[in-house]
Amino acid sequence: MINAVIIEDEKKSMEVLNALLKNHCPDINIIGTADSVASGVELIKKASPSLIFLDIEMADGSGFDLLEKVGSGNYDVIFTTASDAHALKAIKYSAIDYLLKPIDGEELSAACDKIRNRNSSDASLENLRFLLQNFKKPSEQYSKITLPTGNAYEIVNVKDIIRCEADGSYTTFFLENKKKLLVSASLKHYEDLLPSEDFIRVHHAHLINMNHVVRYLKTDGGYAVMSDGTQIEISRRKKDAFVQRLNKA
Repeated sequence: MINAVIIEDEKKSMEVLNALLKNHCPDINIIGTADSVASGVELIKKASPSLIFLDIEMADGSGFDLLEKVGSGNYDVIFTTASDAHALKAIKYSAIDYLLKPIDGEELSAACDKIRNRNSSDASLENLRFLLQNFKKPSEQYSKITLPTGNAYEIVNVKDIIRCEADGSYTTFFLENKKKLLVSASLKHYEDLLPSEDFIRVHHAHLINMNHVVRYLKTDGGYAVMSDGTQIEISRRKKDAFVQRLNKA
């Protein structure tokens, strides 16, 4: 069993989450609930849960305020939120699990599976520290991103990402110094997340960093030559957008 708490200031949302957990995740044992930052801090310190379901926006503050007040601990966090684009971007950059309201049972089950399969909460704790740092910055200033690779997390500089390549539902990141990471999220996820002023999808399987383009070959439809020497095919329908970006550089 995994001992968990729910911190949520909307009674209906708390009841729905509780019911979904009973139906989809019977091994998640809810040992307490709270409806504010203040009562949530008290509950966590008293109950010492392994898992916290944490609302982002509450009447007396945010879930991030709560985490700062609680400090370090041996717990995982799954955020719940209705919107808040800036908070969501910070969460995604930190590779922390989150659920959008109204919460879907299958998505809840998948998030809990990740917690069960995690070997240690040490990586989660580091991600939470990274998340709190990111949340305090304007989103356009995020200079690092956390990439989930199996049971580990890699925090990399965005500027060091040369390109990303689709591999089914996974994505391979090619970094400077010939480093390569297989990440458990789709290319579309990172196309939406990485800064659009730097990254462009030039092919259904390729997302490239324009700062690492060193040459454009017009032969055979067109190729972008990257700083690591690779030649990336540019699809016919992406060619005009790529050339426009290249001319702006």
